Amino acid sequence: MTVKTFRGLMADGAQDTIVLHTNDGSTGYRVVKFKLFSPTPGVTGQESVVKIYKIPQTAVDGLIDFSDNTLLGSAFISSITGNPSVHPETVSVIFDNEVFNQDIYITHSEVNGSAACNYYIELEQVKLDLGQNTVATLKDIRNITQPGPIP
Repeated sequence: MTVKTFRGLMADGAQDTIVLHTNDGSTGYRVVKFKLFSPTPGVTGQESVVKIYKIPQTAVDGLIDFSDNTLLGSAFISSITGNPSVHPETVSVIFDNEVFNQDIYITHSEVNGSAACNYYIELEQVKLDLGQNTVATLKDIRNITQPGPIP
């Protein structure tokens, strides 16, 4: 199993692009790990929502909608600065059966403020045969032309 890792620090309201597409689409990916970490642990409180999408988002928000077929995963971190320690809580949900072969987009929304947030993502690399490649590519095309939840 080949694993690729990606990490970044995102400002509130930001969107990052992770470039994964190939010329022939024969390489697929699956999210296997998705973690968040405060850039200032123990200093400030934070409530961040970070999401992974198959298509670029026109607006970045903290709404989590599991019926959105373009959503690959979501994570929430809440850390409350106490005296004298921080009590972190992190929840991550990954739709691990989802295989994709195009770029992915990471969004960050700070619920109560404007704090930045670190993310760490591990993707399992999957070799796609012609049939799997076609299905993944067609799903991506459909997502681009008809984004959002399936009615």
